[in-house]
Amino acid sequence: MSLATASNHRATNDQAAGLRRLFGSARKRFIALAQNPEVEQSTLVIDRLCDAATGLGLHTLVVDAADSAPAPHEMALIDLPSCIETLSDDVSYLAARGLPIRHVDSQGRCGGFLRTLEHAAPQADLLLVHAGTVDLARLFAEQRMRPLLLGADTPRAMTEAYATLKRLAQRPGWLAHDLLIVADPRGPRTERLGESLAECAERFLGAAIHDCVVIDPDATTSVAPDAQLTHLLRAQIAQDLLHDSAAMPFAQPVPAVH
Repeated sequence: MSLATASNHRATNDQAAGLRRLFGSARKRFIALAQNPEVEQSTLVIDRLCDAATGLGLHTLVVDAADSAPAPHEMALIDLPSCIETLSDDVSYLAARGLPIRHVDSQGRCGGFLRTLEHAAPQADLLLVHAGTVDLARLFAEQRMRPLLLGADTPRAMTEAYATLKRLAQRPGWLAHDLLIVADPRGPRTERLGESLAECAERFLGAAIHDCVVIDPDATTSVAPDAQLTHLLRAQIAQDLLHDSAAMPFAQPVPAVH
């Protein structure tokens, strides 16, 4: 092993250990991935996000509550842990279509479902919730979220991404978003796709696209997770940690996530 390789290996291990220490002293982390029915490769996007989380040493529970998700197991309301599938050492999966509304409270919120998920998956560090805008608003209504929007290199996909952003900006009041675009990074329109959505968001909604990452559907992931996607995931975790810190009466500085 070369010195450079050894240094990179130690850095990765230190980063993963640091993240695990942070997770061990706080609640589990949630990421909201907004469903886009016009993006056919949503499963690919979820797989790439899980790969990035695995690279950070985190175990991910995918909570698939989108309209396109499989129906939940009949035992889901009685014994939720038994309905969670183990896909690998680092990834678990829960078919959750229709489950959030089954936990709705008198105010129309479903935050109780998140607490149920935390207890049902003690092995998970990160919970990736894939759902439509109504369910995301009900689930995370009281939290400061920076949801992930999905887009692709088609007019219908980007129109739906903007409609999703608009709904999330209006109902929960989330004005900051990240954007994932499934497209050829070298395509003639690819760079302009994110820029156009960001311009419309700022001009008409006063909202912002914080980070935009292009996901190449033809790229191989056998070597390492995409660096930009890993950076986005770290930023998502960091802003969640900052939210926790700000909520504490005597908050201590949040350790940097490198």
